[in-house]
Amino acid sequence: MQDSPKKNSSLQILKLGVLALALVSAAACTKKNVQPDGGAGTAVDSSAADSALADKDISYDSMGSDSGNIAGLNTVYFEFDQARLSNETKETLKANADWIRNNPDVSVQIEGHTDSRGSTEYNLSLGERRAKAVRQYLVSLGIDSKRLPIISYGEEKPLMPGDNEASWGKNRRANFVPLR
Repeated sequence: MQDSPKKNSSLQILKLGVLALALVSAAACTKKNVQPDGGAGTAVDSSAADSALADKDISYDSMGSDSGNIAGLNTVYFEFDQARLSNETKETLKANADWIRNNPDVSVQIEGHTDSRGSTEYNLSLGERRAKAVRQYLVSLGIDSKRLPIISYGEEKPLMPGDNEASWGKNRRANFVPLR
């Protein structure tokens, strides 16, 4: 006895629905850092970035400028609740621009960070404003914006744990991670 065409069609639709649900579930389990303003729906998988430069002779460290191990590429810091660049920050960024110019095959992801005060949404927005301010200044120094993807981590990746001014001051930053 054969199934009717209507029953076969319903069975196929059910199978497609189960497959779609499995794909959506698998995609939801994959963690990627989506760039708020990195261009046409791009995302950066930090483990891919780590391996992309593992063989590049630039003293690469997965923490980027936060590690202090990449000579000439330095993290910059911000005042509480600010995305404004201080004169000291601009001087650091001029040196970073030189490093970027001297490494023309490398893009540098700018990561915006905040301290732990404020809501998650607010801190992600503030981290994005910081990263954008840094990128805008580097572009004004002649660096191609296509080499400067940004991402905001808000308060999610503190450099120094703790709830005091010393910790907060180290966490209000934009750091730089070389990418290929």
